[in-house]
Amino acid sequence: MTHIATWIGLWCCRWIAFGPRFLRTGVIWILACLAFWLSPGRRHIAMTNLRLCFPQWSELRRHQIVKQHFECYARAFIERFAVWFGSPQKIRQMVALNGLEHLRAAEGQPVIVLAPHFLGLDAGGLRFQLECRFVSMYSNQSNPLLNEWTLRGRTRFNDPVIVPRQQGILTVVRWLKRGLPLYFLPDMDFGPRDAVFASFFGLPAATVTSVVRLSRSLNAVVVPLVTEMTADGYVATFYPGWQHPDDDAVETIAQGVEKMNRFIEARILERPEQYLWTHRRFKTRPPGDPPVYG
Repeated sequence: MTHIATWIGLWCCRWIAFGPRFLRTGVIWILACLAFWLSPGRRHIAMTNLRLCFPQWSELRRHQIVKQHFECYARAFIERFAVWFGSPQKIRQMVALNGLEHLRAAEGQPVIVLAPHFLGLDAGGLRFQLECRFVSMYSNQSNPLLNEWTLRGRTRFNDPVIVPRQQGILTVVRWLKRGLPLYFLPDMDFGPRDAVFASFFGLPAATVTSVVRLSRSLNAVVVPLVTEMTADGYVATFYPGWQHPDDDAVETIAQGVEKMNRFIEARILERPEQYLWTHRRFKTRPPGDPPVYG
């Protein structure tokens, strides 16, 4: 029954994504309301994250941002099916791609495309995929049918290499050395392993060091790609790249992670409702610190 319900739900979402705009807008509004009111756990996580990151904001403003976040989340979920199944022409019309000169400036060197968890991530990733082949890491979904649709939707063009996270980073390194850019999403709490506690809006957050270590060891350029939702589509923007010094000192690694977090913070301040606040970004705490999500 679960398999059948998932299959029906996915096909309905696909139909809505390509249906009339008024229908899509109505469904997105209903989904946003349901998600906001029927997901107290996710709402609590988002509110807690905003209280921690923006203590200077009023509770009313945080509440408004969380409501807008759920609206953006619902829209990104439905429109994900348009990029998963739309033609290349439709994707190009739907998702503008800016700043390609920053990616081209790194030609001839290994490239790490830093893609923070903004809600337009799928749209930006598929638009980038139209330009070149890349390698990326992937966490399997618990639902097999959803996992199949997700992988199929995210691997449509230019034969990308998708590496299960369980395989670790060595497979990714081999593809980087072969010249494929790495589309990498490092701004989540994956636990204390291979992470440092770097400041994120003034709080220590467990942050993986993979970007810094790969950049240092392979002389790779880190080129950020941030996808913004607009009124009628998406804009994916490459930013100027940077490199990290070939120094494995703990202080140098920590400084590199802090640099990445400062960049992500600056982009969040531009569009706070579009960042993935429903993720437990502060789940892993430094020794002795109490849990923050209750």
